[in-house]
Amino acid sequence: MGNNQASAVQDPLYRTVVAAACDGACKGNPGPGGWGSLLRYSDGTVEELGGFDPQTTNNRMELTACLALLKRLKELPLDPKLAIRTDSKYLIDGFSRWLPGWKRKGWRTASGGAVLNRELWEALDAARLPGVPLVHVRGHSGDPDNDRCDAIAVAYSRGEKTPAAAVPVDAVPVDPAPAPLQRLLSRLELADRFAEAGYGLSLVELAQLVEQPLSRLEEREGPWSWRQWLVEPDGEGRWRLRRTPQGGPQGAE
Repeated sequence: MGNNQASAVQDPLYRTVVAAACDGACKGNPGPGGWGSLLRYSDGTVEELGGFDPQTTNNRMELTACLALLKRLKELPLDPKLAIRTDSKYLIDGFSRWLPGWKRKGWRTASGGAVLNRELWEALDAARLPGVPLVHVRGHSGDPDNDRCDAIAVAYSRGEKTPAAAVPVDAVPVDPAPAPLQRLLSRLELADRFAEAGYGLSLVELAQLVEQPLSRLEEREGPWSWRQWLVEPDGEGRWRLRRTPQGGPQGAE
């Protein structure tokens, strides 16, 4: 499969992957090839992955790009609506439609021939993430993430270790959200996690989350609402959040 390079990052608990894309390229087909993948995080940062194979095909690079992306995504918290964008119908059809039939037939196609790139398909099948579909985007159509993955793949296929105009890990994209909004987004995502897991928060922790004075929260006794969450005492000196679109019964913030 050739050597590959991936960018490593430190992932704060609140950060989730909100967008992902992958692409492959090959000169000659078969010939030197490259692959590229991209992840966008909820805090506005971007991570890029890429690799090179001296003798390969375009389809193998498409599969390799998706496999590397799935392995990386498995290590990270994901947005529930996350989908992987790709311009490869070969990848989408094989991953979403053909794999079950191939396995039933002993890795034979409908015409009886051996399935090409079997080892990559087996690895992709083992790496699939429930609830993370592949969606098709038309190549070279102006989709920024698809275009960027293509640029990474093409650069690697040419033997360039650092693709031209690469976006470094943790680089803030053009026109990022203002810092206060990014901090608010982080707090809201934390609140969702606390509510989903049923975590109890101390009064100090709660004050940090809702950014209210501790003295003000000490006056609270019963349930009260903060944005989309109902904040309730658990009877043990801690507070729990419960998401409720309608808000709490009193004391709405």
